Amino acid sequence: MKKLVVSLVTILFAIICMFLVIQNMPGDPVETLAAEIARTENLEMELAYAKAKSVLNYDPDIPVMQRLVNYLGGVLRGNLGTSLAYHKPVLQLVLGALPWTLLVLTISLTLSFSVGVLTGIFIAWKRKRWMNAALNVWQSIFGSIPDYIVAYLLIFLFAVTLGWLPARGPYSAEVTPGFNMAFIANVIRHAILPVMAYFLTTVANWTIGMRANALTVLGEDYVTYATARGLSQRRILVHYVGRNSVLPMITSLAISFGFMFGGSPLIENLFLYPGVGYYLNQAITRRDYPLMQGMYFIMIVVVVLSGLLAEKLYAVLNPRLRER
Repeated sequence: MKKLVVSLVTILFAIICMFLVIQNMPGDPVETLAAEIARTENLEMELAYAKAKSVLNYDPDIPVMQRLVNYLGGVLRGNLGTSLAYHKPVLQLVLGALPWTLLVLTISLTLSFSVGVLTGIFIAWKRKRWMNAALNVWQSIFGSIPDYIVAYLLIFLFAVTLGWLPARGPYSAEVTPGFNMAFIANVIRHAILPVMAYFLTTVANWTIGMRANALTVLGEDYVTYATARGLSQRRILVHYVGRNSVLPMITSLAISFGFMFGGSPLIENLFLYPGVGYYLNQAITRRDYPLMQGMYFIMIVVVVLSGLLAEKLYAVLNPRLRER
């Protein structure tokens, strides 16, 4: 209960900071639209400014603290405001974008974590010098290149040069959205390149972390005793080394999901993938304050809840913590 209260306070504090930062960003959307209206319709600036406020349904003359109180009240009621650019409820846009981001991040994180854990424990068990060297080279290359650069290279290779995979959008226009095999297969095909971009840049981190944990566990007395008893290598790897090595990785898994969720704008904007990151980038470009606040709000909630979930999972999976 105490951790839940701390999480709620953290979310509230982060929302307040986020709101104040966004409201003090340079570039007022009303002034920008008013200048365009005055230029195109040949109106005086005062009339253009009043028209811009009515079109956007946003009044920057209201004091910031009053706007903050109104926003927090709306959040408590489930109302995140109306987008200035799309003229739709922000909650509707968030709920529409969330599944696409969750699809790509869940698949990529599951793949990178699974492959990294299995590869790391295998390298630690074999203790081959060339495997460690190959892992270090992989990490040096893909760990130093930003994921959006890797995504750009994947688009150039597989979409532009070879023409094997699509590079834009969540699905093709010729398929009918719905629960049918053609649509599902098309969605998976469009998600391959974004998943690959995340996978290639994160799998080495999981491998290195699992290798370090496994090497530590392999030096424990109970592993030596299990080997002396004549237990099979598979049982030792799975029940003794693997289970104890993966526990510290669980916390990192949940936290990594939260931070990958927050770092999705560049990838999604590059692939024109209509997720949270894509709409956040559009909101920043258009100075759509309500939409910007809504997308940051869902990111804050996911990051905080990911940390809370990590603690709960670790307590469930670790018998010693359950006994305490």
